[in-house]
Amino acid sequence: MKKKNNLHPTIFVIFGGTGDLNKRKLAPALYNLYTEGYMPEKFSIIGTGRTTFTNEKYRDVILENINEFSRNGKVKKEKWDTFESNILYCATDITTPKTFESLKATVEGLQKEYGKETQVIYYLAVAPNFFPLIAECLCKYKLTEDEDNCRIVIEKPFGHDLESSKELNLLLSKIFTEKQIYRIDHYLGKETVQNMMAFRFANSLFEPLWNRTYIEHIQISVTEQLGVGDRGGYYEGAGALRDMIQNHLLQLLCLVGMEAPISFDADEIRNRKVEVLQAMRPIKPEDISTHAVRGQYTKGWVEGKEVPGYRSEKGVDKDSNTETFAAIKFFIDNWRWQGIPFYLRTGKRLNQTSSIITIQFKDVPHHIFSARSTETWQQNRLIISIQPEMSIRLQVQAKRPGLKMVLNPVDMVFDYKGTYNTDTPEAYETLLLDAMNGDQTLFMRGDQVDAAWELVMPILNAWENKKSLSFPNYSADSWGPEDAEALIARDGFHWFTLPLKEEG
Repeated sequence: MKKKNNLHPTIFVIFGGTGDLNKRKLAPALYNLYTEGYMPEKFSIIGTGRTTFTNEKYRDVILENINEFSRNGKVKKEKWDTFESNILYCATDITTPKTFESLKATVEGLQKEYGKETQVIYYLAVAPNFFPLIAECLCKYKLTEDEDNCRIVIEKPFGHDLESSKELNLLLSKIFTEKQIYRIDHYLGKETVQNMMAFRFANSLFEPLWNRTYIEHIQISVTEQLGVGDRGGYYEGAGALRDMIQNHLLQLLCLVGMEAPISFDADEIRNRKVEVLQAMRPIKPEDISTHAVRGQYTKGWVEGKEVPGYRSEKGVDKDSNTETFAAIKFFIDNWRWQGIPFYLRTGKRLNQTSSIITIQFKDVPHHIFSARSTETWQQNRLIISIQPEMSIRLQVQAKRPGLKMVLNPVDMVFDYKGTYNTDTPEAYETLLLDAMNGDQTLFMRGDQVDAAWELVMPILNAWENKKSLSFPNYSADSWGPEDAEALIARDGFHWFTLPLKEEG
């Protein structure tokens, strides 16, 4: 990140200031930005919540959170003493609009102190059902009138389906302009995800090969070893398709599939992403069984410990029809990608936690080497690893040392840790700084969100209207249901996993 010392005074209002997201991500991110010189000279962070706190007590809570979750470890006293003076707390009950009067007085007092160019950012780190209520209250108490200096940041999920997404977009459009709305997807703030743009469009090597002529298929896998934990109640209303594919994985697909933008302008880049979603082939109801697979985990053993099945998790129905695994085959019907399958896979309680994009290139048109020389032959692959390691590796064939011609696959690797000594910022640090700078490049636009919902709605409707008779159909610590292997094997491929490095 490049330091920004010319930021206007900023007021961060965090709805859900006592919640888990602020505890684990937002407060540590803002503190890290401050200690590394990226916050404006004048700023305030106002936490809101129903709990009654004094400013001093709330600062103590935030201190504990930062000490536990900051990537930089415990705070340095001299930095904290200055930072904490900018933290305020305002008890605000979302369900009692009158409590917004206190918030209004606090914000307007700071605006008067900081000057007319003060920008106010409202961050909605609350349950989605509170999004409309907060937006309406902000409007009612005239906290959104400065179009140039007022922004709202909204966490996912943005809507529960296409209809609710459109309703929320319509409501927000009556209160804010599109340039004020920041729909956040933390995946887009990750270093390796951002580097995909640089990798594709700052180098001449790969763009001529980035098409159906040279690429055979593409896989995007985001897998988790953990189960739903304490989020069973939320997950029952979401499932893997809503929770991951509709947003995170389709965003990654857009970055892989988009055409080259003419500039790095936010709307230009988002236009190219929307074009990808609009070009994607709708999955007809009769094709869902051959293009989509769902799964639900049962009990098993993970790292020597027995773990419960999904239906035994807290807050989950004992006969739940919610999928904890989803795999889908998509096609992009345009000139660049016609006929090339994109396989998306995500799930919980799988063998490892990883986020990997694999571009497999077509095989050479003619093999000149003997079968004995090519026993370990493997087609060229480009592997973009988002987590746990951050790397981009190109797998090619090379001769093994020795007197005979024997080929082996080898990796040409760009590894963040091996290349740079600097610490990598958290995704939320990048995104919060962009929000302060008014840069919407990494945030989703309304039409993009609706297009993603429109794409997955046929599958969602089919799965919700027809109960799976096979659930649970994969054990913890596996790679998901057998049908997922069949989905990709029918096309002659297999799911790719990157071997994890051993510690030590």
